[in-house]
Amino acid sequence: MVNIVLVYPRIPGNVGTIGRSCFAIDGTLHLVKPYGFGQITKKEVRRAGLDYWESLKLFEYENIEQFWEAHRPDNRHFFATTKSTQNYFDITFKKGDYVYFGAEDSGLPDDILEKYSKNCITVPMANGARSLNLSNTVSIISYEIVRQLYGGEW
Repeated sequence: MVNIVLVYPRIPGNVGTIGRSCFAIDGTLHLVKPYGFGQITKKEVRRAGLDYWESLKLFEYENIEQFWEAHRPDNRHFFATTKSTQNYFDITFKKGDYVYFGAEDSGLPDDILEKYSKNCITVPMANGARSLNLSNTVSIISYEIVRQLYGGEW
């Protein structure tokens, strides 16, 4: 359905919550190391209420280069950032798209955002808000993809 890519996640509870969302939409979760918390354990993901972690389509990569060897970036790779003016709802998503999200405290690395600037997307915010929680942002964009692909036919 959709591929969610977390690049350098730092908070295990967010990873668990995002994993739960990926499972709910029949998505795939790709985790790119290094993590800010060591290894993913059942204890860490259970805190997020994910008792079906073993059923999640999950792949881990040692670094972004290893991920890109397996999934070469093209125009179906989108990069969520607060540093874009292109709203996520202006994109026409397709099955199999990749949507990247960066570390909770710093976002995606600037070199990635610069290289793929045409595919950067954002969730608009008012009142001077700088950002949203990572798991909330993943949910917002993921369910827009579900809406576009399936509408009321899911």
